[in-house]
Amino acid sequence: MTWTVAALYRFVALEDLPALQSAVQRECADAGACGTLLIAPEGVNGTLAAPEGAMDAVIDMLDRLFGVRQGELKFSSASERPFARLKIRLKREIITMRAPEADPTKRAGTYVAPKDWNALIEDPEVLVLDTRNRYETLVGTFRGAVDPGIDTFTEFKDFVAANLDPARHRKVAMYCTGGIRCEKASAYMLQHGFAEVFHLKGGILQYLEDVPAETSRWDGDCYVFDGRVAVGHGLAETKWERCFGCGAPLTPEDLAAPSYEAGVSCRHCIETLAPERAEAFRTRQAQLVASGRKRKTDWVG
Repeated sequence: MTWTVAALYRFVALEDLPALQSAVQRECADAGACGTLLIAPEGVNGTLAAPEGAMDAVIDMLDRLFGVRQGELKFSSASERPFARLKIRLKREIITMRAPEADPTKRAGTYVAPKDWNALIEDPEVLVLDTRNRYETLVGTFRGAVDPGIDTFTEFKDFVAANLDPARHRKVAMYCTGGIRCEKASAYMLQHGFAEVFHLKGGILQYLEDVPAETSRWDGDCYVFDGRVAVGHGLAETKWERCFGCGAPLTPEDLAAPSYEAGVSCRHCIETLAPERAEAFRTRQAQLVASGRKRKTDWVG
């Protein structure tokens, strides 16, 4: 079965979140959808998948409730079910930053279309900044971009405070997977005195779809938060694996390393994985093997 995958977000003021949650849960379940959708006072964000032909009804519903077609909406496909279950969650923020001054509904940076991105980042006066986590940047990045080396998006504020200066970094171009993190980061940086802040519209996923590989400035693949693990140019599925213990992307060398244990750990988490948690993962992995289910699809993050 082919699945349609929709990655979406929109910053929009919302009220009566429990009622919205109930409506989305009901209609997504009726459509056989899976994935995660976050609903917060500032908007909606998530990635959902549905069997081919069923996604239109899901998007119509989300557009009626949240106006998602006015936000960022990106479609791709998966050859297997990309999420284990459906989760509709209420949150304080659709992308956690813990910086109230960062409000994209009031002020955000300048959108840059994928077709114009190469020219922007080739400008020597522009600082190109990746706003993703370190395990994502392991899979791929734009040439010459600064990797902040963060483990969570909330750490981005600390990176900016310690390493960037509005007086020196007059032009900053940021990017992330689908656009939501760099849009909120752009609002934060403008509030902290940075003069010209740009962000890639539609994120890396839109760039990989729109820009031909032969003219691309992207090296590697793009980490995605579903069972595909990563996609390449044209949003083609790749052969990356993922650690169940921590979610880190794994190379063939990682899979061959002594630190790797299927369904349990890898080199990124073996030193910090508690013994009781590791044992629980081993039990779960044994059950999955016995039932014939697959690791990539069953990772739930």
